[in-house]
Amino acid sequence: MQLIIGLSGASGLIYGIRLLEVLKRQPEVETHLIMSGSAKLNIGIETEWSIADVKALADHVHSNNDIAANLASGSFKTAGMIIAPCSIKTLSGIANSYADNLMVRAADVVLKERRRLVLVPRETPLHVGHCRLLLELSQMGAILAPPMPAFYALPKTIDDLVDHHVGRLLDLFDLDTGLVKRWQGTSA
Repeated sequence: MQLIIGLSGASGLIYGIRLLEVLKRQPEVETHLIMSGSAKLNIGIETEWSIADVKALADHVHSNNDIAANLASGSFKTAGMIIAPCSIKTLSGIANSYADNLMVRAADVVLKERRRLVLVPRETPLHVGHCRLLLELSQMGAILAPPMPAFYALPKTIDDLVDHHVGRLLDLFDLDTGLVKRWQGTSA
């Protein structure tokens, strides 16, 4: 399975980094990473990771400026794409088919080929323009998965919260990595 991972410039880069860490241990998944310039900036602001170390987690790294990369064509078969986090700028580009960079073009290709596009918008509060874009993307077939904590899992650390959400994102691609504490009902 080939999976595209996009890291855009919103806060919450740890979701995308953890996603890459988990996928690195999945031999059946080949990852294709695209990072925006703002994502690279935020890695240094929000994490102790270096850009080189994040790139090393991926099987393939593509420049966001390389609009002629294989990911820009529907003939390059993937299972889909996850953008975590997804900035409002990237979200707007996708909703409006404004494919002036590889991340937006790859997402556009995923949608036109009817593959799975999962967006992790990390912005709040939302104004009506954001809500319209989210509605349009959902109507276009994107899956909107903002990082909402699941407190039934009784998280003890931020890592627990991140892992649960990353696990739920991968559930959308039928990849069970053991990160999700599954709800068993109240009788369990």
